[in-house]
Amino acid sequence: MKKQLLTATLAAALLGAMAPAFAQNLAIVNGKPIPKSRVDALAQQMARAGRPVPPEQQNQLKDEVVAREIFMQEARKRGLDTTEDYKNQLELARQSILIRELFTDFQKKNPVSDAEAKAEYDKFVAANGGKEYRARHILVENEDEAKAIIVSLKKGGKFDEIAKKSSKDPGSGANGGDLDWASAGSYVPEFSAAMVKLEKGQLTEVPVKTQFGWHVIRLDDMREAKLPPFEQVKPQIAQQLQQQKLAQFQDELRAKAKVE
Repeated sequence: MKKQLLTATLAAALLGAMAPAFAQNLAIVNGKPIPKSRVDALAQQMARAGRPVPPEQQNQLKDEVVAREIFMQEARKRGLDTTEDYKNQLELARQSILIRELFTDFQKKNPVSDAEAKAEYDKFVAANGGKEYRARHILVENEDEAKAIIVSLKKGGKFDEIAKKSSKDPGSGANGGDLDWASAGSYVPEFSAAMVKLEKGQLTEVPVKTQFGWHVIRLDDMREAKLPPFEQVKPQIAQQLQQQKLAQFQDELRAKAKVE
């Protein structure tokens, strides 16, 4: 009786000790335990790739982890993990993961501050603030053709019709020469200088020469620039600055490295 009691006690103790181990495993495939942590790792990998797994698909994720283990065991049986090609690919994958961790660590330790984002926004406002212009233009190859168009417009010719027929600018020409709203700084200096001198509805008296050819310009309207508020564009600015910081970090590492 004592021997049976001892055996039962020992069995219970062993099962109790094994329970936490089983609890940490997702499954056992051909005798090999599969830790639940692999599910978390795969979920994190997919989230980083922009494909987060919703809770209702967690079982599919578990099935994927088990399937990977089955296939991996079979590949090892066939000796595929000993080939030179496999070793090279494994090394490249190891490098990619480690480099990604390096960059992630750098970004965590060097976040973009609100002050940095605001300073960048203020620079954008300074460069793009002021007035916006809605202009049309007709682009041709020579001055005489541009002068003839000005004469035709002054006699009552329709700007949009002539632009569609004669303009060498395929983008605006199809839209009757319309360049939409833009700041003066969006254009080459010669074009900009001529445009800002015009009154609303006025046409250039002489053709404007730029690197693209000869322009006939009409100013349709002007307004104060409408820029988005800081809070609206803050995430995009922060992302851009973070990319700039990371690029600078990479350049610094390259510069310090001794490559022979």
